[in-house]
Amino acid sequence: MSETTDRLPLLFRDDHLVAVDKPAGVLVHRTGLDAGETRFVLQMLRDQLGQPVWPVHRLDKGTSGVLLFALDAHSASILGQGFQRDVGLDKTYLAVVRGWPPAEGLIDHPLRRMPDDQRPGREDIQAAQTRWRTLARHELPLPYGRFPATRTALVELHPLTGRRHQLRRHMKHIAHPIIGDATHGKGPLNRALADWLGTRRLWLHASALTLRHPVTGERLHLQAPPGPEWACWPVVPDANA
Repeated sequence: MSETTDRLPLLFRDDHLVAVDKPAGVLVHRTGLDAGETRFVLQMLRDQLGQPVWPVHRLDKGTSGVLLFALDAHSASILGQGFQRDVGLDKTYLAVVRGWPPAEGLIDHPLRRMPDDQRPGREDIQAAQTRWRTLARHELPLPYGRFPATRTALVELHPLTGRRHQLRRHMKHIAHPIIGDATHGKGPLNRALADWLGTRRLWLHASALTLRHPVTGERLHLQAPPGPEWACWPVVPDANA
């Protein structure tokens, strides 16, 4: 997207909420960790709608997919409390990971609070759980190290808690880091796959979010199909299937 034609795809909008399909590589809001960035979803959406918006959760800069904002402070407060307590939410992600994990499993591994998380009342060690399901396994004709081919897998991830970088840290914990993760993955492999695929990104996508509307109580199911770049992998399911 160019500086002058930034238009975020709207997945849902009413008088209280708006959900967008966040592009990979764009920060949700300004942060001192990326002082050189000039584009932020918060500002882009505010300019696009011509009104204030309140972020109620966040996605990492490299993650694409469903991102929810409130259009008034009251809705933002209700939703923010729900996301902080992980109450009434069902979040689904797609990721491509290194290796071939088992068919499914539960990662129950506490995570240390990130150094930049200064929110009050947060414990240094926080319980964290993620369920995963393997959707497809790939064997790519790309030699890596002593192996003649590179094994990767497409997985569906369901975080049961909402810790910072939880999915990236949990997949590293079980030795199946997400491809393109510069912090928790393998740099040489990430670079080799990016060159081979012709695309460089973190292969993590927030494909669905289910929650209760803060005003009407309606159960909302928000979906964002993977972008066209995911077609470079052998098998990617339709998020609406």
